[in-house]
Amino acid sequence: MFSGLSPQPADGLLRLIVLHRDDPRPGKIDLGVGIYRDDDGATPVLKAVKAAEHILLETQESKSYLGADGDVGFVQLLEPIIFGAEMAGSSRLGGVQTPGGTGALRLAAELVAQSRPGARIWTGTPTWPNHAPIFAGAGLEILTHPFFDAETQRIEFGAMMNALESAEPGDVVLVHGSSHNPTGAELDEGQAEALAELCARRGLVPLIDLAYQGLGRGLEEDAGLARRLLAACDEALLAYSCDKNFGLYRERVGALWVQGQTADATQIARDNMLVVARGIWSMPPDHGAAIVRVILERPELVALWHAELDEMRDRISRLREKLAESHPLFAGAARQTGMFALLPFSPEAVTELREMHGIYMAGNGRINIAGLTEENIERFVEAAAPLLRVYA
Repeated sequence: MFSGLSPQPADGLLRLIVLHRDDPRPGKIDLGVGIYRDDDGATPVLKAVKAAEHILLETQESKSYLGADGDVGFVQLLEPIIFGAEMAGSSRLGGVQTPGGTGALRLAAELVAQSRPGARIWTGTPTWPNHAPIFAGAGLEILTHPFFDAETQRIEFGAMMNALESAEPGDVVLVHGSSHNPTGAELDEGQAEALAELCARRGLVPLIDLAYQGLGRGLEEDAGLARRLLAACDEALLAYSCDKNFGLYRERVGALWVQGQTADATQIARDNMLVVARGIWSMPPDHGAAIVRVILERPELVALWHAELDEMRDRISRLREKLAESHPLFAGAARQTGMFALLPFSPEAVTELREMHGIYMAGNGRINIAGLTEENIERFVEAAAPLLRVYA
């Protein structure tokens, strides 16, 4: 049965977890896996989450299936946060719960493949490494456009727009909604408007990956690009994750929305999403989505969540500022947002930092800003700065 399978390389980031765990050096620094960490290096359970879990423990009466669309209240309560009060509840929006943002992306890809056999999707370079396998697994043709130059720490906006001018009507364009992974780079207002105009004029369909809302500039600010694209384009998809902004990584909490040209088109698309979901995971896991719903149903828990999210974002921003001030070579960190930065390290430099200094990062030079602390930034800069490829 399995003799036709080929050996597969270990996942780079998962391998880093093991290497860091087994490293006995007391001053080791983990900048690899993309999870939020506090000043003690821990990934805490939010107080709002603990409170919601207590309510569920006391009030939940059944563990029965919810259905292929999951927790409908969870989906509805997220809409004002993502889309704004005016658009929330629109008949042109159809959403379903998914297992994490990854599940939302895969469901979007499968829906596109069913709707348009041979469909093409444009992704920026670089992008999250799992994007390509997700889209290829659904049978989409993947095309790339320039996005970010690590050596200059700048978005290659002109080259990006020139490439997308050659996209065909009906092509899908992957857009990071905020806090780009792996670069932290953000389109400015003028660039966002230009991208929305191009998508509308060329008949392109944005697939917005909004995985870090609230961890960049704020909940409202981080939704700005998505709302602009949805307003400009007749059709769009939005994949969402609550894993990061609610700290629910292992619960796998996400959702997918489709925007159709009409309410009827949206309903048909949503019905097809449910059929596809039924064939992949049947029913999404409930616990994480129920936690989010309980929080969003209660003003006091919403206020607590906002305060905790602000604290996480403020810590990341402080670390970015301190890193940028520590050495001219890291100045680009101050222009970026969210948890990640992509630095111009060679693979050899990444290996040297790990083996000689106990500093762990992804092989492409992506670092998790939240893995830094006020105490270890100086040691990181001292070890890393000499190994950077100099940029202007």
